[in-house]
Amino acid sequence: MLTKHTLQFLEELSHNNTKSWFEQHRNRYTQAQFEIKSFIEIWLNEFGKIDESIAHLDPKKCVFRIHRDVRFSANKNPYKTNLGAYLYKGDKQANYAGYYLHIEPGNCFFAAGNYMPLPEQLAKIRQEIDYNLHDFQKILQQKQFKEIFGNISSENKLKRAPKGYDEDNKAIEFLKLKSFMVSTKLSDEKICAKSIQTSIIQLSKTVKPFVDFLNNALD
Repeated sequence: MLTKHTLQFLEELSHNNTKSWFEQHRNRYTQAQFEIKSFIEIWLNEFGKIDESIAHLDPKKCVFRIHRDVRFSANKNPYKTNLGAYLYKGDKQANYAGYYLHIEPGNCFFAAGNYMPLPEQLAKIRQEIDYNLHDFQKILQQKQFKEIFGNISSENKLKRAPKGYDEDNKAIEFLKLKSFMVSTKLSDEKICAKSIQTSIIQLSKTVKPFVDFLNNALD
């Protein structure tokens, strides 16, 4: 399970975002890494029985690096103040839809879908939605899915219909999207609870049809 140790480390890092502080507390970072990788290993072992496309993943490769790329950023802090893990089939270049866990004090959440797919991938997803709008809406309106995740994110949504589609298309509000993501917030207490492993696996099960729909478009 994840412990308060990880959240405390990230909280303190947000106030001491320097290489010298990080090196002095590297053992705490190592412990946080151990916790999240162990958590992911169980997640993969259990949920991989249901979604075999992720069963083969290496937990170490699912965790995002904590070091920030500051080359083109005005923010020169060297470290992220969160830990994130993304589970999806294929390699890093495939950009398939998947499952994401974000651990950050006061801002923990679980998300799933495909964030900013490449143009050719975006075209395939839009085509799939256009052809199978009923199936897509059925997934989004499923009772448990709706209660947990609400509506699909409208971040970066186009104001006009994308090229090749008319404004009167029945699926137009989905076709204007540039990302296809849903999410649900998790309290710090829930993240550190003994039940979090079961909760994440259940969330993954609930959102799997949504992930499958997006990946079917890309296959």
